[in-house]
Amino acid sequence: MNSTVDTTGGAPNRRILLVDDSVDAALAMGMLLEALGHEVRTEHDGPRALASIDDFRPDVVVLDIGLPGMDGFEVAREMRKRDVTKHALMLAMTGYGSDADRADALAAGFDHHLTKPVSIDALEALLK
Repeated sequence: MNSTVDTTGGAPNRRILLVDDSVDAALAMGMLLEALGHEVRTEHDGPRALASIDDFRPDVVVLDIGLPGMDGFEVAREMRKRDVTKHALMLAMTGYGSDADRADALAAGFDHHLTKPVSIDALEALLK
């Protein structure tokens, strides 16, 4: 992972690719993650997220499931095939919170499933 150590006791600084079709939600989450010391790139759909991973090389992907067109499950499966994101921490961030949704997320290659609204404490714990 491309990370630096945060001397304030928080999570190490990470390169985070944030993918959410809600521009406002992505902006708010991106600003929060940047305030916590992380480098954030935001995309709003699956194809653009996939196109950005080679040059951005994220340590962490925070990915909404309910994307238009190519859903987050498809994006996660494709990212896991690529060397640059094969070992990245992949977090599903979604409004879909049933047990079946969680199982589907893990089967698609996500490491964790977070149901919106996401607690920043829970997110930071996963980034540590």
